[in-house]
Amino acid sequence: MATLQTQTAARFMMAPAVVMLLVWMIVPLGMTLYFSFLRYNLLMPGMEVFTGFGNYEFFLTDPAFFVALGNTLLLVGGTLLATVVGGTFLAILLDQPFWGRGIVRLLVIAPFFVMPTVSALVWKNMLMHPVNGLFAWIARGLGFEPVDWLATLPLFSITVIVAWGWLPFATLIILTALQSLDREQKEAAEMDGAGPVSIFFHITLPHLARALTAVTLIETIFLLSVFAEILVTTGGGPGIASTNLPYLIYIQALLQYDVGSASAGGVVAIILANIVAVFLIRMIGKNLEA
Repeated sequence: MATLQTQTAARFMMAPAVVMLLVWMIVPLGMTLYFSFLRYNLLMPGMEVFTGFGNYEFFLTDPAFFVALGNTLLLVGGTLLATVVGGTFLAILLDQPFWGRGIVRLLVIAPFFVMPTVSALVWKNMLMHPVNGLFAWIARGLGFEPVDWLATLPLFSITVIVAWGWLPFATLIILTALQSLDREQKEAAEMDGAGPVSIFFHITLPHLARALTAVTLIETIFLLSVFAEILVTTGGGPGIASTNLPYLIYIQALLQYDVGSASAGGVVAIILANIVAVFLIRMIGKNLEA
């Protein structure tokens, strides 16, 4: 009886937060669905017309959609590759005993706490600037012509910027998992004549499987909505060379004032994100059962 009363009281106390969370999520989603079926332009208030799936057809047949979708996949895939591989390498290095390890760990993790807008501006104006940037100064010092990274390699440059911000997160998660690895198992393998490469692929990597899967899931969900780095560096350009789905929706909503088409794009982006999330969650489930 006491347990039942405790559960009832706990649910009652949690109810306001749950209701607020549902309202906070459902109301914007409902409005997005509603506007996606209207021909609604901010420059023509009061002239909304029901258009059915016309906005979806317009958005999905727009050539910019396929470019933005490809850029989104490349950005997510490139960032995941860089952070998972780089995070594993850094975690193994930081797990070794050396003087000042605590300070080095703090410095490695620090970039994760920098706001995306700030880090993008630093990369744009201090590192990748074709005239005054650090990379340009190094190139001139070596006798090469400086590269205008954001103009010639915009999507690659944004991937580098985003990966720099997410690398500490991957490193921290993988390092935490690495510290729970049984040292005696590695020592036994070394006594049996196994080299560092064999130990990594047969002992360390299988032990990190769950951590790597969690990093992939969490990063993918957030990387599908990358926006600030594109806004303050390339503005989606040149042309639409670095435009992803969130930025394409922003262009249609706040630059072209087409709220109806942008809402349809938002619904499409939500569906695609949920498909990816379900796939990754199932992958994690199989990993946890193993």
